[in-house]
Amino acid sequence: MGKFFQALKIKDVRNGIFFILFALFIFRLMAHIPIPGVNVANLQSFFDSNQLLGLINVLSGGGLENFSLAALGVAPYITASIIFQLLVMIVPRFEEMQKEGESGQQRINQYTRLASIPLAVIQAFSFVILLKNQSSFDIIGDFGPTQTLIAIIAMTAGSIFLMWLGELISEKGIGNGISIMILASILAGLPRFVQQTLFTFDQSQIFTIGIFLALTVITVVAIVIMSEAQRKIPVSYARMARSGQPVDSHLPIRVNMAGVIPIIFAVSVVLFPPTLAQFLLSAQNPSVVSAAQWVVNIFQNNLVYGALYFVLVFAFTFFYTGVIFKPDQVAENLQRQGAFIPGIRPGKPTEKYLNFIINRVVLTGALFLGLIAVLPLVIQEFTGTQNLVIGGTSILIIVAVVIEMVQKINAKLTMRDYEAL
Repeated sequence: MGKFFQALKIKDVRNGIFFILFALFIFRLMAHIPIPGVNVANLQSFFDSNQLLGLINVLSGGGLENFSLAALGVAPYITASIIFQLLVMIVPRFEEMQKEGESGQQRINQYTRLASIPLAVIQAFSFVILLKNQSSFDIIGDFGPTQTLIAIIAMTAGSIFLMWLGELISEKGIGNGISIMILASILAGLPRFVQQTLFTFDQSQIFTIGIFLALTVITVVAIVIMSEAQRKIPVSYARMARSGQPVDSHLPIRVNMAGVIPIIFAVSVVLFPPTLAQFLLSAQNPSVVSAAQWVVNIFQNNLVYGALYFVLVFAFTFFYTGVIFKPDQVAENLQRQGAFIPGIRPGKPTEKYLNFIINRVVLTGALFLGLIAVLPLVIQEFTGTQNLVIGGTSILIIVAVVIEMVQKINAKLTMRDYEAL
């Protein structure tokens, strides 16, 4: 709290915090403006009966349960980001573009924004058709072509606006805007979760609630420890030496370098097949309907769902770490600065050594994130409650985003101290 109040005394940080609060207010306001013609009460009943859509609602930013202007949230932008980060690794043109530095990254970001528009249109259309097919809940009634078009345009415009709002938040340098918006939606749903728990409470649930609270504490402590953990690689700077002896320093390699991004990516990918399958359940072809029902049944199996979720989190941790940490560039920069790792030759040997270290360190981080992600599914098998599944993912995102914001604020305070000197 002392650091927080100290940060409020700095004009740039204070203005950034107030702007983020204002942007989140606009976001939550949009999340409560439903598209005309939607029965919100029946829609929420449908969400309460569907665990899959509960996770989609978390990813979309909490606006889907009201079928609001923010129904899609930032999900199209996240999907586009995954696509272009994959293209950077497999398409030489995009790889060269990224090597151009800031200008190349800006072009990739622009392509990502443009790709978000058709993805938002497709997802909006899919959600409209999905809800129209839920005749037993009577959510949107008889939506005609004009109403369907209006809903698609409204949701697409809302998603692009939120994407722009998230980028404005990121520019303030206090945290990732997309992650902060997802954090806000999770916290906004917390009072409702507590209300439902208290409303349905009976003495038989004391053991279940105790497990949930214990899991929450363990998860928070474990995430904090792993987020702060790092491997320090010794580095010596020969050019900085004045007495003939190299100046010793270190290169920190964080265990959880990717932060919360692998979880968001994994949730986005793992939800795509069952969402598409539910959309295809209304197809005219019996074979398509049968295949779609098989996919839905498979993903309702916690063992299959948990295994796929774990693998995706594990893979995305390595993938995203590879995107943000380039051993070849680090080795080249060290060589340019006249620095070296004791006992390791500069150049390619340094790059191979860094690859070896980063793979071992990230392996620990990936296993940790995967285990934390599926731990609530394991607990669910013993308790029979679905709240732990959504709660576990939410806790993971909340703690990781808060830690990132604290680190960014501390970095600003440290930079201000250096400038004062």
